Amino acid sequence: MTLYFLVKYLHVLGAIVILGTGTGIAFFMLMAHRTDNAEFIARTASVVVIADAIFTLSAVILQPVTGGLLMMLSATAITERWILASLALYAIAGLFWIPVVFMQIEMRDLAREAAEQHVALPERYFVLFRRWFAFGFPGFGATMAILWLMIAKPF
Repeated sequence: MTLYFLVKYLHVLGAIVILGTGTGIAFFMLMAHRTDNAEFIARTASVVVIADAIFTLSAVILQPVTGGLLMMLSATAITERWILASLALYAIAGLFWIPVVFMQIEMRDLAREAAEQHVALPERYFVLFRRWFAFGFPGFGATMAILWLMIAKPF
C-alpha cells in the first residue's frame, strides 16, 4: 500500500466517521426528545456530547490534514474548483456544527436539572431543540455535498 492510498483511506474513514456519528447523534437525540423524559434525555445527551467530542472532533481535525496531504501527494492544486467548493462547504458545516455542540451541552444540562428537580423540561430546552434540529439540515447537507464533490470531482 502506498502512502497516498493510506492517506486516502484515512480521509475516507474520517468522512465516514463524521457522517456516521452525525447521523447517529441526530437519531438518538431525536428519539430521546420524543420521550419527553428529562432523565432519559439527560443520559442520552451526555453520551451524545462525549461521542461528539471523541469521534466527530477527531474526524473534523483529521479531514483537512489528510486532505492537504492528498493534494500534496497527488500534486492537486488548491485552486481546483471542486476543492474550493469543498472547503467552502466545510466552513459552512463548521459554522452550523460548532453551535450545535454548545446547544447539546445546554440541553443536557437543562434536562439534568429538570430530572433532578422532578419538573418538566423548561421552554429553553424546546427552543434549543428546535434550533439544534434546524441547524442539522444545512450542516449535514454541506457534509453530504462535500462527499459528492470528493467522489465526482465535477469541475
